[in-house]
Amino acid sequence: MELVAEIELGCELGEGVLWDDLEQRIWWTDILGQCLYSAAIDGTELRRWPVPEAITAFGFTHTPGQLICSFASGIGYFRPTTGKYQWLVRPSLSGAARFNDGRVDPWGNFWAGTLSPGQSRAKLYRYDGELIEARTGLEIANGLCWSPDGSQLYHADSPRREIRVFRPSDGELGAGRVFCRTPEGIYPDGACTDADGNLWSAQWGGSRVVCYSPAGDVIHTLMLPVSQPSCVAWGGPELQHLLVTSAWEHMSPEQRRREPRAGNLFVYHTSFRGRPCDRWVEN
Repeated sequence: MELVAEIELGCELGEGVLWDDLEQRIWWTDILGQCLYSAAIDGTELRRWPVPEAITAFGFTHTPGQLICSFASGIGYFRPTTGKYQWLVRPSLSGAARFNDGRVDPWGNFWAGTLSPGQSRAKLYRYDGELIEARTGLEIANGLCWSPDGSQLYHADSPRREIRVFRPSDGELGAGRVFCRTPEGIYPDGACTDADGNLWSAQWGGSRVVCYSPAGDVIHTLMLPVSQPSCVAWGGPELQHLLVTSAWEHMSPEQRRREPRAGNLFVYHTSFRGRPCDRWVEN
Protein backbone atom coordinates (compact mmCIF):
# COMPACT_ATOMS: atom_id res chain seq x y z
CA MET A 1 0.00 0.00 0.00
CA GLU A 2 1.21 3.48 -0.84
CA LEU A 3 0.39 6.69 1.02
CA VAL A 4 -0.66 9.03 -1.80
CA ALA A 5 -2.18 11.94 0.13
CA GLU A 6 -2.37 13.29 3.65
CA ILE A 7 -4.80 16.02 4.69
CA GLU A 8 -3.09 17.85 7.53
CA LEU A 9 -5.92 19.20 9.66
CA GLY A 10 -5.01 17.79 13.08
CA CYS A 11 -8.61 16.93 14.01
CA GLU A 12 -9.10 16.28 17.70
CA LEU A 13 -11.45 13.42 16.82
CA GLY A 14 -11.56 12.81 13.09
CA GLU A 15 -14.29 10.26 12.34
CA GLY A 16 -17.09 9.00 10.09
CA VAL A 17 -15.17 9.14 6.81
CA LEU A 18 -17.16 8.34 3.63
CA TRP A 19 -16.65 8.66 -0.13
CA ASP A 20 -19.35 10.33 -2.21
CA ASP A 21 -19.17 8.42 -5.49
CA LEU A 22 -21.47 10.95 -7.21
CA GLU A 23 -19.44 14.06 -6.33
CA GLN A 24 -16.14 12.11 -6.16
CA ARG A 25 -15.23 13.62 -2.79
CA ILE A 26 -14.15 12.52 0.67
CA TRP A 27 -16.35 13.57 3.59
CA TRP A 28 -15.53 13.29 7.30
CA THR A 29 -16.25 14.91 10.64
CA ASP A 30 -14.24 16.21 13.57
CA ILE A 31 -16.63 15.31 16.37
CA LEU A 32 -14.98 17.32 19.13
CA GLY A 33 -13.94 20.13 16.80
CA GLN A 34 -17.62 20.33 15.76
CA CYS A 35 -16.80 20.63 12.05
CA LEU A 36 -17.61 18.76 8.85
CA TYR A 37 -15.03 18.49 6.06
CA SER A 38 -14.95 17.55 2.39
CA ALA A 39 -12.06 17.26 -0.09
CA ALA A 40 -11.00 15.78 -3.40
CA ILE A 41 -9.21 12.42 -3.28
CA ASP A 42 -5.79 14.12 -3.45
CA GLY A 43 -6.63 16.41 -0.53
CA THR A 44 -7.21 19.52 -2.63
CA GLU A 45 -10.43 21.55 -2.83
CA LEU A 46 -10.81 21.35 0.95
CA ARG A 47 -14.10 22.64 2.37
CA ARG A 48 -15.04 23.12 6.01
CA TRP A 49 -18.43 23.72 7.62
CA PRO A 50 -19.18 24.41 11.29
CA VAL A 51 -22.11 22.34 12.52
CA PRO A 52 -24.94 23.28 14.92
CA GLU A 53 -24.19 20.29 17.15
CA ALA A 54 -21.36 17.76 16.95
CA ILE A 55 -21.93 15.33 14.06
CA THR A 56 -20.77 11.87 15.10
CA ALA A 57 -21.66 9.98 11.90
CA PHE A 58 -23.61 10.62 8.71
CA GLY A 59 -24.84 9.15 5.45
CA PHE A 60 -25.60 10.45 1.99
CA THR A 61 -29.19 10.78 0.80
CA HIS A 62 -30.87 10.94 -2.61
CA THR A 63 -31.57 14.65 -2.05
CA PRO A 64 -28.66 16.73 -3.42
CA GLY A 65 -26.80 18.59 -0.70
CA GLN A 66 -28.53 16.84 2.19
CA LEU A 67 -27.02 14.43 4.72
CA ILE A 68 -28.66 12.28 7.37
CA CYS A 69 -26.63 12.59 10.56
CA SER A 70 -26.32 11.34 14.07
CA PHE A 71 -25.72 14.52 16.01
CA ALA A 72 -24.59 14.26 19.62
CA SER A 73 -28.19 14.24 20.89
CA GLY A 74 -30.24 12.79 18.03
CA ILE A 75 -30.73 12.01 14.35
CA GLY A 76 -31.61 14.58 11.71
CA TYR A 77 -30.98 16.06 8.28
CA PHE A 78 -28.24 18.61 7.64
CA ARG A 79 -27.44 20.77 4.61
CA PRO A 80 -23.79 21.86 4.92
CA THR A 81 -23.95 24.65 2.35
CA THR A 82 -26.82 26.42 4.09
CA GLY A 83 -26.31 25.28 7.69
CA LYS A 84 -29.97 24.25 7.89
CA TYR A 85 -30.88 21.17 9.92
CA GLN A 86 -34.05 19.28 10.76
CA TRP A 87 -34.44 16.91 13.69
CA LEU A 88 -35.98 13.53 12.91
CA VAL A 89 -35.75 11.91 16.35
CA ARG A 90 -34.11 12.81 19.67
CA PRO A 91 -34.46 9.86 22.05
CA SER A 92 -33.69 9.90 25.74
CA LEU A 93 -30.09 8.77 25.92
CA SER A 94 -30.76 6.99 29.23
CA GLY A 95 -27.35 7.56 30.74
CA ALA A 96 -25.36 7.54 27.50
CA ALA A 97 -23.19 10.60 26.88
CA ARG A 98 -23.97 11.07 23.19
CA PHE A 99 -24.39 9.34 19.84
CA ASN A 100 -21.27 7.83 18.26
CA ASP A 101 -20.64 5.63 15.20
CA GLY A 102 -23.31 5.15 12.52
CA ARG A 103 -23.95 4.21 8.88
CA VAL A 104 -26.64 3.64 6.25
CA ASP A 105 -27.41 -0.04 5.61
CA PRO A 106 -27.90 -1.76 2.21
CA TRP A 107 -31.70 -1.18 2.42
CA GLY A 108 -31.40 2.56 3.01
CA ASN A 109 -31.99 2.63 6.78
CA PHE A 110 -29.77 4.71 9.08
CA TRP A 111 -28.13 3.03 12.08
CA ALA A 112 -26.40 4.87 14.91
CA GLY A 113 -25.08 3.87 18.32
CA THR A 114 -24.37 5.78 21.52
CA LEU A 115 -21.56 5.69 24.06
CA SER A 116 -21.46 5.43 27.84
CA PRO A 117 -17.87 4.50 28.81
CA GLY A 118 -17.72 2.27 31.88
CA GLN A 119 -21.50 2.13 32.31
CA SER A 120 -22.86 -0.32 29.69
CA ARG A 121 -25.88 1.93 29.03
CA ALA A 122 -25.22 2.59 25.36
CA LYS A 123 -27.44 1.27 22.56
CA LEU A 124 -27.39 0.65 18.84
CA TYR A 125 -30.45 2.00 17.00
CA ARG A 126 -31.93 1.52 13.55
CA TYR A 127 -33.92 4.42 12.11
CA ASP A 128 -36.29 3.84 9.18
CA GLY A 129 -38.82 6.53 10.06
CA GLU A 130 -39.21 4.87 13.45
CA LEU A 131 -36.44 4.33 15.98
CA ILE A 132 -35.74 0.70 16.90
CA GLU A 133 -33.33 -0.53 19.59
CA ALA A 134 -31.15 -3.21 17.97
CA ARG A 135 -28.52 -3.72 20.70
CA THR A 136 -28.39 -2.66 24.35
CA GLY A 137 -25.91 -2.93 27.24
CA LEU A 138 -23.00 -1.44 25.29
CA GLU A 139 -20.25 0.92 26.38
CA ILE A 140 -19.07 2.38 23.07
CA ALA A 141 -21.01 1.37 19.95
CA ASN A 142 -18.56 1.25 17.05
CA GLY A 143 -17.34 -0.39 13.83
CA LEU A 144 -20.72 -0.72 12.11
CA CYS A 145 -20.69 -2.24 8.60
CA TRP A 146 -22.30 -4.95 6.45
CA SER A 147 -21.12 -7.75 4.18
CA PRO A 148 -21.55 -6.88 0.47
CA ASP A 149 -24.74 -8.94 0.17
CA GLY A 150 -26.16 -7.47 3.40
CA SER A 151 -26.54 -10.88 5.02
CA GLN A 152 -24.14 -10.10 7.87
CA LEU A 153 -23.81 -7.07 10.10
CA TYR A 154 -20.57 -6.36 11.95
CA HIS A 155 -20.52 -4.30 15.11
CA ALA A 156 -18.04 -3.61 17.93
CA ASP A 157 -18.27 -2.59 21.55
CA SER A 158 -14.83 -1.00 21.68
CA PRO A 159 -13.92 -1.40 25.39
CA ARG A 160 -14.69 -5.14 25.17
CA ARG A 161 -12.14 -5.38 22.33
CA GLU A 162 -14.34 -7.56 20.16
CA ILE A 163 -16.15 -7.34 16.86
CA ARG A 164 -19.32 -9.38 16.69
CA VAL A 165 -21.19 -10.54 13.60
CA PHE A 166 -24.99 -10.75 13.34
CA ARG A 167 -27.63 -11.85 10.85
CA PRO A 168 -30.04 -8.90 10.83
CA SER A 169 -33.76 -9.66 10.98
CA ASP A 170 -36.29 -6.84 11.34
CA GLY A 171 -33.70 -4.77 13.18
CA GLU A 172 -33.39 -7.24 16.07
CA LEU A 173 -29.89 -8.65 16.16
CA GLY A 174 -29.83 -11.08 19.07
CA ALA A 175 -26.50 -12.04 20.61
CA GLY A 176 -24.59 -12.72 17.40
CA ARG A 177 -21.17 -14.34 17.68
CA VAL A 178 -17.60 -13.13 18.18
CA PHE A 179 -15.94 -12.45 14.82
CA CYS A 180 -12.53 -11.39 16.18
CA ARG A 181 -10.83 -9.91 19.24
CA THR A 182 -8.07 -7.33 19.51
CA PRO A 183 -5.05 -7.44 21.88
CA GLU A 184 -4.97 -5.72 25.26
CA GLY A 185 -4.81 -1.94 24.85
CA ILE A 186 -6.00 -1.98 21.24
CA TYR A 187 -9.64 -1.19 20.50
CA PRO A 188 -11.73 -1.78 17.35
CA ASP A 189 -13.05 1.51 16.02
CA GLY A 190 -14.62 2.41 12.66
CA ALA A 191 -14.80 -0.32 10.01
CA CYS A 192 -15.87 -1.07 6.46
CA THR A 193 -15.96 -4.03 4.08
CA ASP A 194 -14.46 -4.37 0.62
CA ALA A 195 -15.90 -5.90 -2.55
CA ASP A 196 -14.66 -9.37 -1.55
CA GLY A 197 -16.31 -9.23 1.87
CA ASN A 198 -13.12 -8.62 3.86
CA LEU A 199 -13.55 -6.42 6.92
CA TRP A 200 -11.17 -3.48 7.49
CA SER A 201 -10.95 -2.26 11.09
CA ALA A 202 -9.29 0.94 12.33
CA GLN A 203 -7.75 -0.03 15.67
CA TRP A 204 -7.46 2.76 18.23
CA GLY A 205 -4.27 2.49 20.27
CA GLY A 206 -2.74 0.06 17.79
CA SER A 207 -1.40 2.41 15.07
CA ARG A 208 -2.97 0.13 12.50
CA VAL A 209 -5.79 -0.89 10.22
CA VAL A 210 -6.36 -4.65 10.13
CA CYS A 211 -8.03 -6.53 7.29
CA TYR A 212 -9.91 -9.71 8.23
CA SER A 213 -11.23 -12.34 5.84
CA PRO A 214 -14.94 -13.23 6.05
CA ALA A 215 -13.82 -16.12 8.28
CA GLY A 216 -12.13 -13.73 10.75
CA ASP A 217 -8.52 -14.45 9.76
CA VAL A 218 -6.02 -11.58 9.52
CA ILE A 219 -4.95 -11.19 5.90
CA HIS A 220 -3.33 -7.74 5.95
CA THR A 221 -2.14 -5.15 8.48
CA LEU A 222 -1.50 -1.53 7.51
CA MET A 223 0.72 0.27 10.03
CA LEU A 224 0.14 4.01 10.45
CA PRO A 225 2.23 6.95 11.68
CA VAL A 226 -0.37 7.69 14.36
CA SER A 227 -1.55 5.60 17.32
CA GLN A 228 -5.26 6.47 17.18
CA PRO A 229 -6.77 5.65 13.77
CA SER A 230 -10.51 6.09 14.12
CA CYS A 231 -12.39 5.20 10.93
CA VAL A 232 -11.87 3.75 7.44
CA ALA A 233 -13.68 3.89 4.10
CA TRP A 234 -13.06 3.13 0.44
CA GLY A 235 -12.78 5.92 -2.08
CA GLY A 236 -11.33 7.12 -5.33
CA PRO A 237 -12.56 6.68 -8.91
CA GLU A 238 -11.93 2.91 -8.83
CA LEU A 239 -12.62 2.50 -5.09
CA GLN A 240 -9.03 1.38 -4.54
CA HIS A 241 -8.07 4.10 -2.07
CA LEU A 242 -8.33 3.40 1.65
CA LEU A 243 -9.28 6.54 3.60
CA VAL A 244 -8.25 6.63 7.27
CA THR A 245 -9.14 9.28 9.86
CA SER A 246 -7.23 9.73 13.12
CA ALA A 247 -7.36 11.67 16.40
CA TRP A 248 -5.32 13.25 19.17
CA GLU A 249 -8.12 13.04 21.75
CA HIS A 250 -6.83 12.31 25.29
CA MET A 251 -3.18 12.84 24.28
CA SER A 252 -0.83 14.70 26.60
CA PRO A 253 1.29 17.57 25.21
CA GLU A 254 4.25 15.17 25.15
CA GLN A 255 2.32 12.56 23.20
CA ARG A 256 1.24 15.19 20.71
CA ARG A 257 4.85 16.24 20.21
CA ARG A 258 5.71 12.60 19.49
CA GLU A 259 2.78 12.30 17.06
CA PRO A 260 2.59 15.55 15.09
CA ARG A 261 0.46 13.87 12.40
CA ALA A 262 -2.27 12.73 14.79
CA GLY A 263 -5.66 13.97 13.62
CA ASN A 264 -4.74 13.95 9.93
CA LEU A 265 -6.60 12.02 7.24
CA PHE A 266 -4.50 9.49 5.28
CA VAL A 267 -5.20 8.24 1.75
CA TYR A 268 -3.58 4.95 0.66
CA HIS A 269 -3.69 3.41 -2.80
CA THR A 270 -4.19 -0.36 -2.55
CA SER A 271 -4.54 -3.50 -4.64
CA PHE A 272 -7.89 -4.14 -2.94
CA ARG A 273 -11.19 -2.77 -4.19
CA GLY A 274 -14.00 -1.37 -2.07
CA ARG A 275 -17.65 -0.80 -2.82
CA PRO A 276 -19.83 2.33 -2.85
CA CYS A 277 -21.43 3.33 0.44
CA ASP A 278 -25.19 2.94 0.73
CA ARG A 279 -27.57 5.91 0.65
CA TRP A 280 -30.47 6.78 2.93
CA VAL A 281 -33.92 6.10 1.51
CA GLU A 282 -36.65 8.20 3.07
CA ASN A 283 -39.59 6.07 4.20
